[in-house]
Amino acid sequence: MTRKEADLHFLLHSAALIEDAVRRALVPLGLGPSQARVLDALDRLGQASQAELAQVCNITAASMSTMTMRLLAAGFIERQQDPKERRSNILRLSDRGRLLLNDIHAAWASVDRLIETSVGADKAKSIAQLTRTLRDALGGRTPGARASNGSAATRDTESA
Repeated sequence: MTRKEADLHFLLHSAALIEDAVRRALVPLGLGPSQARVLDALDRLGQASQAELAQVCNITAASMSTMTMRLLAAGFIERQQDPKERRSNILRLSDRGRLLLNDIHAAWASVDRLIETSVGADKAKSIAQLTRTLRDALGGRTPGARASNGSAATRDTESA
């Protein structure tokens, strides 16, 4: 009896290979892929609590706590007490973190070019459209993008 391989394995394997390429592209910046996504999310949101960031980046609270500490120590983000809720803190990009965004976006663009070189421009565009459709159908969205009920901010262009 021949067993058909589940299609999701191709997606998972491809995602792992792409994440490895992103990781290599970010090495000169001293960042991992999730850290770069968090900095980009803070740029889109302007400011956010640690819990909000964990939610929009689909990262556990514990992982976000560790990441926040590393980004604070590196000087890429700043934390201040929330003036509306004294028991909470808000995070925002530091000047140093803001300067890093162009390099993050350039690293992401290099991986976009790798995908395009690997499968061709038309297929790369189709992959991007299909994966965005899948992400949206599964309940994901770009940080700061308007939710389907129109409740959030408005940007929905993204590089990663």
